[in-house]
Amino acid sequence: MVLTELVEIMKKNGVAGAGGAGFPSYAKLDKRADTIILNCAECEPLLKLHRQVLEKYALEILTTLDTIAEAVEADHIIIAVKEAYKGAVDAVKANLDRFPKARIGLLPEVYPAGDEVITIYETTKRVVAPGALPITVGVTVFNVETILNVYNAINKSEPVTTKYITIAGEVKNPITLKAPLGMTYAELIELAGGATVADYSLIGGGPMTGRVVSPSDVVTKTSNAILVLPTTHPLISKKTAKIQIDMKRAMAACCQCRMCTDLCSRHLLGHPIEPHAFMRSATSGATKDVGPFINTMYCSQCGICELYACGQNLSPRTLIGEYKMGLRKNGVQINHADAKFSDVSEHRTDRLVPMPRLTARLGLTKYNLPAPLVDETVGAKKVKIMLSQSIGVPAAAIVKKGDKVKAGQVIGEAAEGKLSMPVHASISGKVVDANEKFVVIEA
Repeated sequence: MVLTELVEIMKKNGVAGAGGAGFPSYAKLDKRADTIILNCAECEPLLKLHRQVLEKYALEILTTLDTIAEAVEADHIIIAVKEAYKGAVDAVKANLDRFPKARIGLLPEVYPAGDEVITIYETTKRVVAPGALPITVGVTVFNVETILNVYNAINKSEPVTTKYITIAGEVKNPITLKAPLGMTYAELIELAGGATVADYSLIGGGPMTGRVVSPSDVVTKTSNAILVLPTTHPLISKKTAKIQIDMKRAMAACCQCRMCTDLCSRHLLGHPIEPHAFMRSATSGATKDVGPFINTMYCSQCGICELYACGQNLSPRTLIGEYKMGLRKNGVQINHADAKFSDVSEHRTDRLVPMPRLTARLGLTKYNLPAPLVDETVGAKKVKIMLSQSIGVPAAAIVKKGDKVKAGQVIGEAAEGKLSMPVHASISGKVVDANEKFVVIEA
């Protein structure tokens, strides 16, 4: 398949990164890539979906990766997967001899192995420079579900209308479901047998990088998990703390022990992010040296510093994120070419964070249970489909209240000439609301 044809198929069918920020996948296709990496690190504790999908659809995923490699003229395909995911590893090995460009790149059982910069280093030993994109080292990274969506777009002309999502924590039956876009989290929790505690809160995404969400929030193309936890759980308290309190606690208690920096995943790769230096400057009000503030732009927001490393239970990641947002809001332009870039730390291997230990530190070990995949799209009587589900310009609604639509029909048109993705109806029914932010459909 030629590159232009593949780009058009992915764009037409609304294929965006099925996790993270949801980067439009067609924009990643680039002939500078000599290596295509499939990311099956399942980065965060409790999430199960990527290993499950790879195990079930290994042949389809390998076939699609081969198609992408052909289109961009890449020489290598690496299936980056943790050795602990035995079912997924075995499924890949059973099909590997059909794809001469492909090999398995086994990842350690550490966090954050799924950070694409980390995944690239673990599988190729190439280091992406601070602020640079993977393509600068000749690599393009896709996650498992994204590639399955590309397969469906190529072979079935199916647009993205569903999302695999793990429901775990305080639920009766932890499960991984295939949910239509726009279904509420509350409905999915009920399909997992309901919450097992009366007073609970929800984290959308993983426990490290996810945020507290509402039961009325809905599934999007980047939803990966719903974690149901008691409202009194330390993770909920941490994620709902006021930023002003976080700053005052840092001013009172940060002892400059350097643990946040010593365990920082990007710092260990040689990037110039030093959480302890930022904490010192931010809490003292010293602005003579702006380096620690500028270097917040190189933080991956993985959360190791505040949810694992800090013995004082401070919040460097949260404060760094606030400063990053402030820099962007005020239009501060950073020349990444000026970033100081050192060698990979000789201590890196000894400072990797083991997943079982992280899970225990987060107080989640008892929730680390199987969440079997149910690979049939669950029914929904009503969906609220967001028109912004990826990085870039939101889609514009092309339906109005009272219109009848069919599942798979375009209801949001991509912005012409912009980084943008169309949005499709996830169920058939009647449009009961449509505006610049979402479209509501009743079956």
